[in-house]
Amino acid sequence: MDEAERLSTTGLEHLRDVFDRTGIGVILIGMPGIEKRLSRYPQLYSRVGFAHHYRPLQGDELTFVLTRHWRQLGLALDDADFTDVQAVASIARITGGNFRLLQRLFVQIARILKINELKVITDDVVEAARSTLVIGAT
Repeated sequence: MDEAERLSTTGLEHLRDVFDRTGIGVILIGMPGIEKRLSRYPQLYSRVGFAHHYRPLQGDELTFVLTRHWRQLGLALDDADFTDVQAVASIARITGGNFRLLQRLFVQIARILKINELKVITDDVVEAARSTLVIGAT
């Protein structure tokens, strides 16, 4: 369950009930602080196996993920191309290496490329994609 921090108490109780009745594993994905919120619901929290904090992607990890995103769009990420380097720098600045935010940003990048019939991810494309997301000031 992605964005689990947005679930109401009733929603959390429903998930606990589904887990108890079916034995289906439940993975809750949320922003930092979700574990503290869940600890207020002992019936659910007693069933939490562990919590894992994912650190931001950096360096080779970020390059690997971005290369795959470029490929999914039918493009090749070239570290010798100034346009690509600029776009990568903007993406890194906007997302801070947050994997979930990268995913959301690339959905918008793909949409902008398609609408405008573009074949290159530029800094302007990245900024246009960012402007469609509610991610706070950058």
